[in-house]
Amino acid sequence: MKIPGMSFSWKRALGVSKIKQNISRATGIPMTCSGMEKKIGNAVLKTIFGNRK
Repeated sequence: MKIPGMSFSWKRALGVSKIKQNISRATGIPMTCSGMEKKIGNAVLKTIFGNRK
């Protein structure tokens, strides 16, 4: 059984999340799957339709 409100993440404990966050901010490339999909999708739409405002 889990204790409500308590969780443990080994990635946060080892600092993996912070390293990935720093890399993403420095390069401008997201490390999450949804972030990459969104960035690629926006790039494709911009090439198809151009920059419309």
